[in-house]
Amino acid sequence: MPVSKQPRNQHVRTRRDHATELAEDYVEAIDDIEREKGECRVTDLARQFGVTHVTVNRTVSRLQRDGLVETQPYAPVTLTRRGQRLADQSRKRHEVVLQFLLALGVSEETARVDAEGIEHHVSDETLRIMQQFTASQ
Repeated sequence: MPVSKQPRNQHVRTRRDHATELAEDYVEAIDDIEREKGECRVTDLARQFGVTHVTVNRTVSRLQRDGLVETQPYAPVTLTRRGQRLADQSRKRHEVVLQFLLALGVSEETARVDAEGIEHHVSDETLRIMQQFTASQ
């Protein structure tokens, strides 16, 4: 039985996508909370993600190290320009995937949940085709 030829590093993109998934979720949530409440605090993120403030503090520290957010102890979390760009890109990807799933006839509830995972792993090529498909409907 012949073995199919697969690229040597077939999982490299998937691992890279997983590495950025949490950052994308957090910057998008920070942006959403800032828009809704005027500021974003660690407690808001803990509530949003259903995790402890310790978990949020660790993630926010990593985001700060990566230049995506700024914060001080007991102060709100704010996005840097780089963080805002990532939030905007993530939101756009999410919307394209969501609209594509809805165009296929997926229920709104299921499409919203599925889009949250797919947005992090869809290639630019597939995203572009999803957008073209949706626009043609």
